[in-house]
Amino acid sequence: MVADLIADDRGELVTLMEPLLVGEGCRERGEITDLAFELAQKSAGFRRSLPSSLLASLSDLVRSMNCYYSNLIEGHSTHPIDIERALKNDYSQDSYKRDLQLEAKAHIAVQKWIDGGGLGGGGALRAEGIREIHRRLCGLLPGELRRRDIKVGRHVAVSPGALPRFLERFEQVYGRTGKTESVIATAAAHHRFLWMHPFLDGNGRVARLMSHAQLLETLDTGAVWSVARGLARNVQEYKALLANCDQARRNDLDGRGALSEEALAEFTQFFLKICLDQVTFMESLVRPDRLRTRIVLWAEEEIRLGGLPPQSSSLLEALLYRGGVPRGEAGTVVSTGERQARRIVAALLDKGVLASESPRAPLHIAFPAALASRWMPGLFPENPD
Repeated sequence: MVADLIADDRGELVTLMEPLLVGEGCRERGEITDLAFELAQKSAGFRRSLPSSLLASLSDLVRSMNCYYSNLIEGHSTHPIDIERALKNDYSQDSYKRDLQLEAKAHIAVQKWIDGGGLGGGGALRAEGIREIHRRLCGLLPGELRRRDIKVGRHVAVSPGALPRFLERFEQVYGRTGKTESVIATAAAHHRFLWMHPFLDGNGRVARLMSHAQLLETLDTGAVWSVARGLARNVQEYKALLANCDQARRNDLDGRGALSEEALAEFTQFFLKICLDQVTFMESLVRPDRLRTRIVLWAEEEIRLGGLPPQSSSLLEALLYRGGVPRGEAGTVVSTGERQARRIVAALLDKGVLASESPRAPLHIAFPAALASRWMPGLFPENPD
């Protein structure tokens, strides 16, 4: 194949992408349905356990984590500390690292747009929604479907001219599923999107953002956990199972489509188990007793070292329980005078562990990436290098 050949629609049948869903007759279907049900319950329970103010702060940190791990799968390593710096327009002097920071900043902006409902209901699996994710993410031909043939590993993607037909079929099937089926279909859609390979660049990151958006809508995750972390920590298995899904139907017991249903079921099981693992991991990190202990220990250590005023830990502890505190009540919370309360608030704001939407808005806990190793151990590697 000539790499820069602009190819037409070669007339491939959209049935080449079948099966798009794991059928009821598949022997793994029962376990897959159980996994989807368990994930829905566990995710909802975790979401409900978090105060609204803590939810917003945690989702900010998870957004950086999601960006880090998704880009890491593509071989681009930009630590959340450097991502956080980029969000404050603090860029590396090294041009390569600066480019990675800009790439990560774009990823954060897209996910924030998604988390804010930018795609609308069902938009994650619509062709226009997918193109909009790519448009916002990529500087190279943003949103434009590829016009060249492409080969990924051993898989030759469908001809460029056929992409609109395949995307239409993709949207027809995945846009008409019930809640439980939508959770299951997220995994299948993840692979079938990559199988089509609609764009010249950025398909992997778009696929993971698409899956994030679908889980956000279907499970109301609150964006406080990320499948990307689990995929990155199991990247070889992730890529191997995706490649297996490219294979043709193996025998008469392997579904009725052109592609292997067994392989799709295996990837779906893997994907749902990764999701469950990540919900469990995040739930363990933010258990009130454990999170409070880690944060208070850090604050008291800072107080001993002179980095924070006395009683700073009391304010952080109160915020963990109450979710938010009006600025005018900070003195009452920490049992100090107004002047000392202002000193405490200023010091905590300077450390980046407090945030407020405006000077008059209530204070709430923030989760800076620089403190994640102390407050949220295991979330991502401690060393930016």
